Amino acid sequence: MQPRYINYQQTNSFSSVVLDYIDGKDELKSFYQYAPTLQGFQKAIEDRRFSGDRKLLADTLRKQYSQLKPSALVEQNINLLADDRTFTITTGHQLNIFTGPLYFIYKIVTAIKLAADLKKEYPSYNFVPVYWMATEDHDFEEINNVKVEDKRISWQTKAAGATGRINPKSITEALVAYKGYLGISENGQKLADLVDQAYSGNQTLANATRELVNALFGAKGLVCTDADDAALKAQFSSIVYRDITEQHSFKLINESSEALEKAGYKPQVNPREINFFYMDDQLRERIVEENNEYKVLNTSISFSKESLKEELNQHPERFSPNVVMRPVYQELILPNLAYIGGGAEVTYWLQLKANFDFYGIFYPVLLLRNSAQIIDERSAKKMENLGISSTSLFDTDEHLKNQWIRSNVVDDLLTLDAEQQAIIAIFEQIKENSYKIDKGLSLSAEAAKVRTLRLVSNLEKKLMRAEKRKHATSLQQIEDLKDKLFPNGVMQERVLNIAPMYVLYGDDFIESLLQAFQPLDYKFTILYA
Repeated sequence: MQPRYINYQQTNSFSSVVLDYIDGKDELKSFYQYAPTLQGFQKAIEDRRFSGDRKLLADTLRKQYSQLKPSALVEQNINLLADDRTFTITTGHQLNIFTGPLYFIYKIVTAIKLAADLKKEYPSYNFVPVYWMATEDHDFEEINNVKVEDKRISWQTKAAGATGRINPKSITEALVAYKGYLGISENGQKLADLVDQAYSGNQTLANATRELVNALFGAKGLVCTDADDAALKAQFSSIVYRDITEQHSFKLINESSEALEKAGYKPQVNPREINFFYMDDQLRERIVEENNEYKVLNTSISFSKESLKEELNQHPERFSPNVVMRPVYQELILPNLAYIGGGAEVTYWLQLKANFDFYGIFYPVLLLRNSAQIIDERSAKKMENLGISSTSLFDTDEHLKNQWIRSNVVDDLLTLDAEQQAIIAIFEQIKENSYKIDKGLSLSAEAAKVRTLRLVSNLEKKLMRAEKRKHATSLQQIEDLKDKLFPNGVMQERVLNIAPMYVLYGDDFIESLLQAFQPLDYKFTILYA
């Protein structure tokens, strides 16, 4: 695949806060610690002092991989976590079935590539790419479906509690449909075998996802981390207790959100007074404070301050952070140097720095993941024939069609600019003459000018519509091209699954991404197949 690069601004798909962040605008500098540059990484490496338990982390990961056969590089990376010179490069995502949308793949590739780039730049240190599995997430409806080209495959089952603990035994129908799409080609059969083994051979969705992701990326050294673990959470329990009872995160993040709004940006998340869930088998419910007690919604469970502390000491695994406290937990237990996220994640991480500062937790380098648009050979040929460039591809359908018409017919037939200028000149003379007779008449002349220009503008639109009817075939080709490359009108990576890419290109698809992605260049990648 041949990569080309354009600015993120040219895609018309990213928020102002994300664009200003990667551009290093002064308005956002107070919301993060280190610039997402090599200089920022140098400073972060110098400052990073990890106080977590490296041995516990490595031992826990070995247990989590005990039923797999991890690659030698994964084993090596887990062992390296015990070394003070080792840092993690982390990305995180929900446990979407069959890996979900393509941007899940792009997140992981960005982490792997960045770790490799940093190793070249700082050879005396080690950098381990990590996929933080969102095993405690409870929004099953967000992860139970996947789109392969124009078909959506769904896992229909009743689910409650943390998604990582769901038994995937009921996924059979969705698995059969997915494998059916993959077909019988060598690449399709390989991916079918991988998903079949992962989902049919494990008792939890967390383990199934780890096995599938390891099959795709284990050879690159990616370490999958499941933080739904009592020993890991024991390190976090004192912060959990303090934040539930004193509610610092609510105050601090709200203050940061207000500051972000004053700077002209829209916050992504809103904290709650208590930002933790109580979790048990098939249960993950919010904790709320009522009458000096801490109650678990939709249950009869409640705690006083004393019994809350006892429960945390005895069962730290039952307390699950929400979206604003999970990053603190992550940075507490991992020797992390960077977090890689999508646009929404970058935005809400910018709301969190004050909370990190309060609890004395290292705030990592924050990176926007790489994004990509895959253009197959047939689509590339259509683009060439229609005169559509890599950048104009991201224009709206209507704008593309209008540009094509203007490029392929005599432009003077479609625009009445000269006529409009002539009308303006005539009416200016009329206004001047009217003013000499009666000052009020000049206003009537102005109104007549506006009406006339509106009529001419409408006529211009009719000329464009008439010309479009004459070129309906070419304009339909533009529409079809956009529909294929931007399914449902959004970027390909937000909708499509890896399946069609893997069927066509196999492991070369991932290799092409690794070669093309440049995490610190902040360019949008267009890959021509």
